[in-house]
Amino acid sequence: MLVKSYAAAVQGISATVITIEVSCNKGIQFFLVGLPDVAVRESHERIISALQVSGYKFPRCRIVINMAPADIRKEGSSYDLPLAIGIMAAAEQIDASGLNNFMIMGELSLDGSLLPVKGALPIALKAREAGFKGFILPEQNAREAAVVDGLDVYGMKNIREVLEFIDGKSSKEPARVDIQAVFYTCQESYDFDFSDVRGQENVKRALEVAAAGSHNLLMVGPPGSGKSMLAKRIPSILPPLTLPESLETTKIHSVAGKLEKDVSLMARRPFRSPHHTISDVAMVGGGSFPKPGEISLAHNGVLFLDELPEFNRNVLEVMRQPLEDRTITISRARSSVDYPAGFMLVGSMNPCQCGYYNHPERACICMPGSVQKYMSRVSGPLLDRIDVQVEVTPVSFEKISERAPSEPSAAIRERVIKARLIQEERFKGRPGIYCNAQMTTQMLHTFVEPDKDGLSRLKMAMERLNLSARAYDRILKVSRTIADLAGVEQVDARHIAEAIQYRKLDRENWGM
Repeated sequence: MLVKSYAAAVQGISATVITIEVSCNKGIQFFLVGLPDVAVRESHERIISALQVSGYKFPRCRIVINMAPADIRKEGSSYDLPLAIGIMAAAEQIDASGLNNFMIMGELSLDGSLLPVKGALPIALKAREAGFKGFILPEQNAREAAVVDGLDVYGMKNIREVLEFIDGKSSKEPARVDIQAVFYTCQESYDFDFSDVRGQENVKRALEVAAAGSHNLLMVGPPGSGKSMLAKRIPSILPPLTLPESLETTKIHSVAGKLEKDVSLMARRPFRSPHHTISDVAMVGGGSFPKPGEISLAHNGVLFLDELPEFNRNVLEVMRQPLEDRTITISRARSSVDYPAGFMLVGSMNPCQCGYYNHPERACICMPGSVQKYMSRVSGPLLDRIDVQVEVTPVSFEKISERAPSEPSAAIRERVIKARLIQEERFKGRPGIYCNAQMTTQMLHTFVEPDKDGLSRLKMAMERLNLSARAYDRILKVSRTIADLAGVEQVDARHIAEAIQYRKLDRENWGM
């Protein structure tokens, strides 16, 4: 008897329907074709053990299985369950009449229990798109897949439950998730808040400007000045995720297997902080079978690189293209996949090797020229993509000992959201552009026209402070964001002056 069951292969953050054709005839051989990898071929032994422990007999016949389309490589153990169901249906041990209504995924343990799979959300989205009525998968993934409307998601504990459900011997209620409740309840809860930060008013203002325009940010300061503490609080002032952004972010983490237990939908912007020993492949993604890297896991959120000069130079340089294009293409001999990489880069670093250059109280003990040498570990082309560069100084005892709380994140976030709404209206009709940091040079001439005093101040600053030509566009972009925070259309001298203060590392005398 010939029977078809249905599964899916995940490529990038999208899924493709895989048709599993199972034929049972006289004989004793077992054939599995359709470009399966080693993990899929090993499913034969897992299926036999799972069926025997669950009280079923593996069919004694000639079994031929084809996984179509045959030109797509099938990877991983998540095909165990659809293969087992197809075999039992082809051997007429269960009723196969309703099998074409379900997408099925799951890894089998030897005792028949189901283990979680990766990519449940993109598979569920594909199942709905392909017209399936239901999706059967391990119960650990049920909440994740249940966020997809118009699809009945059935979370199962073991293969016995699946066989009895398909055979009509038992019923099962589909998993239900209140998307609105999950999405909006978690958006306002953050572990870190700016109300805990004492002093650092100039740095908090720089962070607000960076968040309002989605500008990349670099903090330079001595050890213990609060760079990491401030960076961890940036997600609390960013605008909340929209539902499409939340789904896209959840899909990436689902494919990577990084989704936290019992999390059905990511409602908060991700904050990724990889160690400086990370490899370039782990940063951008890749491997024999390409998986998303840190820059994709930080999509729609923040990528924080602490101690920026300590990262391998190759790791930093491979980020230059994703910072511009907001996507990363990973090409291998077997496949090529695209992953989103629209993140806000936040870096921190010491001003020199000893860490105390420009410290108000402690003397720097670095050799002459070593400060500039340390700073040069971060290349000019990468610095060119960082709009806001701010110096962080230690907080005095009087500020640290203050009991009165600082301005909370909620108040700052409200101003940031208002500025983003202005930008959203400004760039309406321009696909791929939603914030000031993404403006092209042509857009600068359209949307950023400083008044006469502003241009005069910008010219004076570039001549007196020895600012490089590359700083010109960055200053205009940041000044546009400052004007948006102020709620004014015209960029004037005050906005230009503040933007100039955020180009610390463009001055030729830095570190001299």
